[in-house]
Amino acid sequence: MQMMAPKAVVLLSGGIDSATCAAVARSRGFAVAGLTVDYGQRHRLELEAAAKIASYLKLEAHYVVAVDLRAIGKSALLGSEDVPKDRSEAEISQGIPATYVPARNTILLSLALALAESLGAADIFIGANVLDYSGYPDCRPEFLQTFEKLANLATKAGVEGNTQFRVHAPLLFLTKAEIIRLAISLGVDLSLTMSCYDPTPAGLACGRCDSCQIRRRAFSQTGVPDPTRYVCS
Repeated sequence: MQMMAPKAVVLLSGGIDSATCAAVARSRGFAVAGLTVDYGQRHRLELEAAAKIASYLKLEAHYVVAVDLRAIGKSALLGSEDVPKDRSEAEISQGIPATYVPARNTILLSLALALAESLGAADIFIGANVLDYSGYPDCRPEFLQTFEKLANLATKAGVEGNTQFRVHAPLLFLTKAEIIRLAISLGVDLSLTMSCYDPTPAGLACGRCDSCQIRRRAFSQTGVPDPTRYVCS
């Protein structure tokens, strides 16, 4: 008798990290449900990218939930101020930037937890990373460990003892270059991903925001051609 694959929910934003995270979950034998959150982000092309990635990876399901954070939060990613551009590597690595969205990962993980409990899944994957990002507090291992404890205290499935929720962040301590190499080894089509915080309506990446700079530098380090179409070369 063939055993059914365990279920997992993967937060799927449309970028390199989340696409790689979904591929990692599949490689570990999970039946993956992708969850994309439309939170009012100005870089809305990432929603289209997430749908393409879910189709390409043949995920079991792809859910899209709308929670407009513009009503309660301020961030460059929500359009309340300009996206920082042309910052140096030193500037990118210091402090919490204007692209921080208040409590975003707490909200996204809570939605993933709700979906996981509804589906009977015990495992949640998130593409959080502490090496190549600008000090976002909700990407730290302490936060993820604490959220996992919350998941098992604040759910019916966790309290009744039927489920032990686990939060996986397989990319947490990888550089962006290492993530790209992992993605390629898992067969991820990186041309489908969108990293830019301020793309043009035609889908061109600005090439100047923090995320674009990190992406371009990582592709250069790997020697792999960057499939991204940039406004500036």
